[in-house]
Amino acid sequence: MFVFACAGCGAELTTPLSRVALPAHAHQKYGNGIQLPVLMEPGTFAVDPEPWGPPWRTWEEIPPDEAAARGVHAPVHALSDSTPGAIVIAPGDARGTLLIPEKGGGYCCGLDWADGPNMACEACGLPVASRIDDCSLWQAVWLAPDAVRRLPVDGAEAAPLSWAELMAEGKSTPPFEPITTWGSPLKSNYWWSWSPRWEAAAGQALAHLLAASRGLPVTVPDGLIQEVFQRALDTLLPAGPSARRAALAGPGRPAPEADADILLVPIHPQTGETWAPADPAYPVPLPFGVWLWLAFPEPYLPVPASGVMPDGVLRDDPPAPRPRHPFRADPGTFRETLARLPAVRSPWLREILENLTQHMRAGLF
Repeated sequence: MFVFACAGCGAELTTPLSRVALPAHAHQKYGNGIQLPVLMEPGTFAVDPEPWGPPWRTWEEIPPDEAAARGVHAPVHALSDSTPGAIVIAPGDARGTLLIPEKGGGYCCGLDWADGPNMACEACGLPVASRIDDCSLWQAVWLAPDAVRRLPVDGAEAAPLSWAELMAEGKSTPPFEPITTWGSPLKSNYWWSWSPRWEAAAGQALAHLLAASRGLPVTVPDGLIQEVFQRALDTLLPAGPSARRAALAGPGRPAPEADADILLVPIHPQTGETWAPADPAYPVPLPFGVWLWLAFPEPYLPVPASGVMPDGVLRDDPPAPRPRHPFRADPGTFRETLARLPAVRSPWLREILENLTQHMRAGLF
């Protein structure tokens, strides 16, 4: 485990933390005026290898060679010129910091990082972090990588869970959840929606599915996975008889059939490593909790079962209402992922990216 300390005076700025993978929805902007929860689990931190946050440069200001060197192969609205390696933690894990009043960018409903670091070390006043809690953004504290130092805590660091241990733990991410607007008590103004986590995960995976398609139709298994991906695939890819087949693969699953060209596989939630199939098919990464729900969906019993529910098991009765609209992948996550895949240099994929606004208006995203 580690604590993060001020680079200026050495004061500790966090509780002891364990490293986990950066969530797929870390930079998601969801809806308008929506109250999103805390991004990180208590006691954890993640590192963003890419620059993020102000100052920003528009695409027109960036030479093509520089964009390519940064792994961006298609136009995006802007690229960050901040220092890579920002560390994200839960706000409740921060210690010894104060808000900087004149750095209060945002204020639609909270802070949004627009003016740069808005938290200072209480001991020496050095700007060290940015608190994010505005509407439609995941609540988090982002530590500036050039203003903090990571210090090991006494004691051995626990080894990451194995895939078998993750499967036994069984922490899946439900596809539906209640959404509420900012400042509204949950019971007075909420509705059931597709999970923002699922929409971000699907945006990331859809970009990989399109790259893996090679411009051919793609089919996915029946059920929820079809509801999540097939409508977008059918709209964005041409029709034809020579479809590529995608299948779920991963720990606890039977070996995929030989005709599977694309495999949807889990990302380890602690290490960020993608499960490596023995099959040479194209691997499409999914956050472990989303993959687990797709691979082993939790059943709903339509009639009361005998006895009582086991300890620790919760179930809505009747089940949670279904969202009123078809599933839509998160457009921002889709755009950022596809722009960083070399396959986007293909004219047909570049056209999809250029027409993203029209696809959004049509309700595809």
